[in-house]
Amino acid sequence: MIPDHIAKTIIDPKAYAAGQPIDEAFTYLRREAPLDVAHPEGFDPFWVVTRQDDIRQVELQNELFHNGDRSTVLTTIEADLKVRQMMGGSPHLVRSLVQMDNPDHGNYRRLTQPSFAPQNLRALEARIREIARGFIDRMADKGDRCDFAKDVAFLYPLHVVMEVLGVPEADEPRMLKLTQELFGSADPELNRAQGKVDDTDQALANLQATVADFIVYFNEMTEDRRRNPRDDLASVIANGQIEGQPLGHLEAMSYYIIAATAGHDTTSSTTAGALWALAERPAQFRAVKEDPSLIKGLIEESIRWETPVKHFMRTATADAELAGRKIAKGDWLLLSYPSGNRDEAVFDNPFDFDVTRPNNKHIAFGYGAHVCLGQHLARMEMRILWEELLPRLESVELDGQPRRMEASFVCGPKSVPIRFKMN
Repeated sequence: MIPDHIAKTIIDPKAYAAGQPIDEAFTYLRREAPLDVAHPEGFDPFWVVTRQDDIRQVELQNELFHNGDRSTVLTTIEADLKVRQMMGGSPHLVRSLVQMDNPDHGNYRRLTQPSFAPQNLRALEARIREIARGFIDRMADKGDRCDFAKDVAFLYPLHVVMEVLGVPEADEPRMLKLTQELFGSADPELNRAQGKVDDTDQALANLQATVADFIVYFNEMTEDRRRNPRDDLASVIANGQIEGQPLGHLEAMSYYIIAATAGHDTTSSTTAGALWALAERPAQFRAVKEDPSLIKGLIEESIRWETPVKHFMRTATADAELAGRKIAKGDWLLLSYPSGNRDEAVFDNPFDFDVTRPNNKHIAFGYGAHVCLGQHLARMEMRILWEELLPRLESVELDGQPRRMEASFVCGPKSVPIRFKMN
């Protein structure tokens, strides 16, 4: 059994914001209890999967380890019960690809897969480059100081994804606010209440209100795209069919929500985390600035380094064995992606940020059938931004202490103050 203090750490949003406590907890687990059960108070017991190979094994066995049978995100017993009461027995407030198993997962994924295929994304490159240059110009206009997270990293991927989705630029601030309320529900600066929320009913009411705001918005968009289809992702979702039938209402709304949130937030976190890392490491900054061939390494290392999605849960559909341990049917498993991306068996010096890291086999996008649908778009956005920014950025250093959001599910920098010189 995992020691209580470690179990408390790995569920604590503040520990993820601080960084070091979570790194130390998972380092301990990889060494002493790489696959064991946590029993934090108020939660059903769950296995904690910390090594990359074990995470991959779970991700590859989709029939044995389901996404949708129980909550896909770690949640308390009380919150789970209340969500099921709200949702007619379902443990999910939304039902996106993340909450689906086959055949639904495959059918719904195929609906938008062509939109995110590398060969189709190439048509967007010139437009994304134009957007990137616009944000870099805005950064230059600020003089020699800015908050790179708030002024660039949050807004650039948001603008790209909203164009792909078909959301007007005027509505982007609303989408950013709702995204931060959804993923930052435990963060008093970002959640809907704009303060500390300890009460489960209030926390769920806040989340439900945020989801409801998304649904109101995307209901209107669906009606519009059915009347006037366009060349955008919203039209694909609004007019899509699964086995000859329109998408279910909850499924369609959830599809919009995951595109409008995960579609930019994770890229924003990685981009902000990358500049934070470079600002602290002048030699790494100089190396990638002088040798653009290292941009690919910078992207992969920053994805590994930041790992914005901290976990997903899986549920065993039958008795199984994993890493020599007996998993029982119905058992709940937490896949820790940051732990897998610091696995000493996979990475030399995993706590070093190294843009020259060879063969960077991170699992920040997941693995197997549920691998991130938007990974190619995310990489393209980051590549273009660095290709445009690095030649203009003469120097960069931190101008204050960066801060991460308080969250145990999706977590990244919320402030990266920098001082810089640009040409």
